[in-house]
Amino acid sequence: MNTLRHLGFFLNLSALALFVPGILQPMFSLTMNVKASTNISTLTSEIINKELSLIETITELYQDERILVASLILLFSVIIPLVKSILISFSYFTKNIKLAKRFTSIVNAIGKWSMADVFVVAIFLAIMSTNHAETQTQHQLAVFGFKLDILMSSETLSNIGVGFYYFTGYCIVSMIASQLSQYALDKQQ
Repeated sequence: MNTLRHLGFFLNLSALALFVPGILQPMFSLTMNVKASTNISTLTSEIINKELSLIETITELYQDERILVASLILLFSVIIPLVKSILISFSYFTKNIKLAKRFTSIVNAIGKWSMADVFVVAIFLAIMSTNHAETQTQHQLAVFGFKLDILMSSETLSNIGVGFYYFTGYCIVSMIASQLSQYALDKQQ
């Protein structure tokens, strides 16, 4: 069972190694273009072009005074995962099995709450599902007796960034690490 405990700790460290780029690397990118076309010319303008990591998203939400949403994302996607990793590390290094079991039971209790980090990723995916959403409107402009047909269109493109994959990997490896640590301690007497 000691091997499982070592493996659980190693996976906890691996989860942390995935967590750091998961919150610092771009989680998604968003581009919005507007195009005006006539039968003789086309004008295209890029309105939005941004890549945001989880930390940048939290910062932007705070700056936009969306304090509740920013705080919830910070709590569920940064603070709780760090607390879980710290508690798993404490349970690994403590010699007192009873205390180690208490740490892992706390991790399991807050682990249910940390499913909210998966929820955050799901929200990102839902927001990004607007990919290739295009709108078009036709207008007619009369200037000095000439009629000019103008086609106005906008297109929104979104892509998942590398941070999404790191964060998803963190979520999976962290859950396995927690379960292995708990299982190893439950088998120790």
